[in-house]
Amino acid sequence: MNLLSSMRYLVALHEHQHFGRAATACHITQPALSNALRALEKEFDVVIVKRDRNYAGLTPEGQRVLATAQTMLHEQALLHQELRSDALEPRGGLRVGAVPTAMPIAARFAAQLQARHPGIVPTVLSLSSADLENGLEDLSLDLALGYTERMVLHNTRLLARPQYTEHYFLLRRATTPGLDGLRIGPSITWKAAASLPLCLLTPDMHNRHIVDAAFTMAGLPVKPAMETNSVLTLALSVAAGSVCSILPGALVGAVRDNRALEALPLSSPEVRTPIGFMSHASARASRALEAALVLAQDATWLLHAQAHSGMLKA
Repeated sequence: MNLLSSMRYLVALHEHQHFGRAATACHITQPALSNALRALEKEFDVVIVKRDRNYAGLTPEGQRVLATAQTMLHEQALLHQELRSDALEPRGGLRVGAVPTAMPIAARFAAQLQARHPGIVPTVLSLSSADLENGLEDLSLDLALGYTERMVLHNTRLLARPQYTEHYFLLRRATTPGLDGLRIGPSITWKAAASLPLCLLTPDMHNRHIVDAAFTMAGLPVKPAMETNSVLTLALSVAAGSVCSILPGALVGAVRDNRALEALPLSSPEVRTPIGFMSHASARASRALEAALVLAQDATWLLHAQAHSGMLKA
């Protein structure tokens, strides 16, 4: 039995929650995956996988084996990076996750990191807050950009590095096109925005919880005219139809070239949400992650992130 391969199959099964999909991800047949997992159970003399007609999860012993498997694969990836890197230039992959509303900043960060270190190959993924936290915990993500305020709500072993503060805008079609792009208009209250037809993110998104809480504080909970789990749809629905939307500054900044749109800062209440990079508190960092964390705390980068995400200027 190849222990490391069997551990990889176990991690894939945990990730995909399905024997067939895990086998496909590992480029093997489903019987080969099942046989490898049975061999792993024989090796440790425990039942690892709960078996029913379909995958039914891991046993408590299986969870312990899974945690060791994740650590082993993480250490293997670190060794590969260390052997491929030289003293001055890190090389290897870096998996970066971000909540959908922070994706424009995550993309800028990854591009700047790759330009600074051409040997690093970032993979940038759009994930929910819960998936970010789970990915960091099980070491399938190296770095995550999201809502650091959630860390106090969950028993997480994460470290946060503040990046910027999210401000919120009402996005609507402009009555007259802007001269050079999207226009930043006068402030509007959340109460006034509540009377407009709105396209909002779906209730399972953390950003929607923030928006709903602001409308509740303003005294007018809203029922949106449209819902979506796509941040791109928020902006496109405003451009193509008669709805408005609530967007954080990072997304408004991403559509600044659109002359047909107008963004109004929202007030009463003043909603400010901290966004930061999060990483595992105790897992050993790869050379690529070490380089990313240096950039994440670079003063020039932080000014760049704030300029494209916070209280945008007209």
